Amino acid sequence: MELWPWLSAALLLLLLLVQLNSTAKFYAKFTLYCVLCFGTSALAAVICLLRHGGRTVENMRIISWFVRSFKYFYGLRFEVQGLEKLKVDQPCVIISNHQSILDMMGLMEILPGRCVQIAKQELLFMGPVGLVMYLGGVFFINRQRSSTAVTVMAEVGERMVRENVPIIPVVYSSFSSFYNPDTKLFTSGTIKVEVLDAVPTTGLTVADVPNLMDTCYGNMRTTFFRVSKMPQENGASGRARVQPAQ
Repeated sequence: MELWPWLSAALLLLLLLVQLNSTAKFYAKFTLYCVLCFGTSALAAVICLLRHGGRTVENMRIISWFVRSFKYFYGLRFEVQGLEKLKVDQPCVIISNHQSILDMMGLMEILPGRCVQIAKQELLFMGPVGLVMYLGGVFFINRQRSSTAVTVMAEVGERMVRENVPIIPVVYSSFSSFYNPDTKLFTSGTIKVEVLDAVPTTGLTVADVPNLMDTCYGNMRTTFFRVSKMPQENGASGRARVQPAQ
């Protein structure tokens, strides 16, 4: 059975729903986002296998190209400041604030080459999405087994200290002006992305890692409210998620 006619019909239906009320628009755009994720993941997985033959971080370049195209479907713009700070000649750890399922679009806008990401294990079982993430070299952790997750993050912390790996925080402005599931808002908008100065780890020990992360979080929180033009007492930026880059 041909798949494309069904996909075309589904997309046409979504376009018609967009003309309805805001709730219908929200769910139409959300459904389209899911369709894009699964559809492009399947296509990207085939290209990754043909290009590199299996699992390698080099596949992330292909995946990134597909994900970056999503913004054109939604009228989203990314204004990035400080991108040159990610062009380092040594290993580093990139951390960014988490807000919604739209985060991966922002991540792919600044993702440096050969970046190894950490993701929750549940994503591995999401069909083509999990497959393409696996092919892209994503490292999955089981958050239900705290010992496994803690071990992985402890290893990252120990490596930061052992190899003097700096931390580079990346902050995305609030999505609330164009995306809000509570009010069923999903329109076009601009996301400001700011890459902060690298935080050195030279001279620190493993015992310093918690304080180090608290410092990074504080800097990111302040930056989040500044780029989002929000008073600090009226919002939350979300805890940072670690994306190790090698």
